[in-house]
Amino acid sequence: MKRIMGLDYGSVTVGVAVSDELLITAQGIEVIRRKQENKQRQTLARIEELIVEYDVDRIVLGYPKHMNNTIGERAVKSEELADKLRQRTGLEVILWDERLTTVAANQILSQTKMNYEEKAKVVDKLAAVIILQGYMDKLRFERKEEIEQ
Repeated sequence: MKRIMGLDYGSVTVGVAVSDELLITAQGIEVIRRKQENKQRQTLARIEELIVEYDVDRIVLGYPKHMNNTIGERAVKSEELADKLRQRTGLEVILWDERLTTVAANQILSQTKMNYEEKAKVVDKLAAVIILQGYMDKLRFERKEEIEQ
């Protein structure tokens, strides 16, 4: 079975997570860093490498809407990345509402004994896990409802 990739797209980092083969759990695999926001060629190339390595057939990309459900600059940049990923990989890219995922990731990390620098290195990866896990939980819920009908 193919896996799903989750991405938390930031201005200079991309947190990456992948599902297990049964689409039950999400695992963080890395944070891709770039020197400038508009320099995406290496980031896209690394995502493509990970797609092949993990046998991914779908991407879930965090979509940072405002709390009032409007779309701002970060959401527009996510839409642009989604288009680039679709063109380069031919895969389905789902924009997934990621409101408060980074807040949730920071809350989880605040319960650890990690210092600020250590937390900063993993928060994007954890946010990608939360995005992907939310999507997979929705899929599982929808499948359960279909079975019960």
